[in-house]
Amino acid sequence: MAEQSEDQVGVYLDFDNIVISRYNQLHGTNQFAKDKARHHTNGSAKADPAVSARIQLAMIDVGAVLDYASSFGAIVISRAYADWSAAVNARYQRQLTDRAVDLIQLFPTVASLKNGADIRLAIDVMEDSFRSSDLSHIVIVAGDSDYIPLAQRCKRLGRYVIGIGVSGATSTVLAAACHEFADYDSLPGVVSAAQLTAPVIESTDAPAAASAVTDVVPPAAGEPEGAEASAPANPAVSPAARKAATALLVRAMDLLANNDQEWQHASALKLQMRRMDPSFQERTLGFRQFSDFLKSRHTVVELDKKNPTGPVLLRLRA
Repeated sequence: MAEQSEDQVGVYLDFDNIVISRYNQLHGTNQFAKDKARHHTNGSAKADPAVSARIQLAMIDVGAVLDYASSFGAIVISRAYADWSAAVNARYQRQLTDRAVDLIQLFPTVASLKNGADIRLAIDVMEDSFRSSDLSHIVIVAGDSDYIPLAQRCKRLGRYVIGIGVSGATSTVLAAACHEFADYDSLPGVVSAAQLTAPVIESTDAPAAASAVTDVVPPAAGEPEGAEASAPANPAVSPAARKAATALLVRAMDLLANNDQEWQHASALKLQMRRMDPSFQERTLGFRQFSDFLKSRHTVVELDKKNPTGPVLLRLRA
């Protein structure tokens, strides 16, 4: 059960904004519109494999966004605004439903395909702020300057405002209007645009295009090489579950590193891991205590417990 004093976070994603911005960041200005990526379907006979590859390369890691938001407190509201009938957005169904994100359907009402997400999102943020006095943090995932008045009003209402946007597609004034603003590329677990340097695929050979994307897109879990820890006491635990737990540990440590402390408290780490994945329990992995789980991950974390009665401290290995 969450403590009453725990900060509560509301996350609001202008999903069309972030998807289009990421696509254009990787593939060029206005390339999303030029490629007609919104309604591009892989299964279509007329589907361009090059466009399919570019869409796959520009996929947003929703988990990285929500994990970063959870570092500020418990996420009590998470909503994503978009036209979910568009093929490019429908690709995210599994990511979003797995993280219990509320999908707000916004059909385009004008020829420009603008769906009015900024108005609906702003109304919901204001309504939630007035209804929920315990809502302490507002996370706005967008880069549009239309959200500047919203950020300013939330600050006036005493909420701590965090913005997340794509580099090159974010208003500098919006960033200034927030208490904090994070570049999507800088979030733990996200492969930056600078690292995704694969050339644009022009081949009409679909298998070759798919292979090229696989070569440059890392696994979503972000499992570091060589991080496979010693097997837990419970032999029924699958290798996939062990790898997922290690990846969760590493990402949580990356988020805690924002406090500029070299050594982190194990209790804070466990809290962050539970925020990111409420189903995490060391006992299901075969460990009696959280410290035993940490010791089993000695390839990725280093423990420090000089005093037997003192707190367990840890840091990521270089």
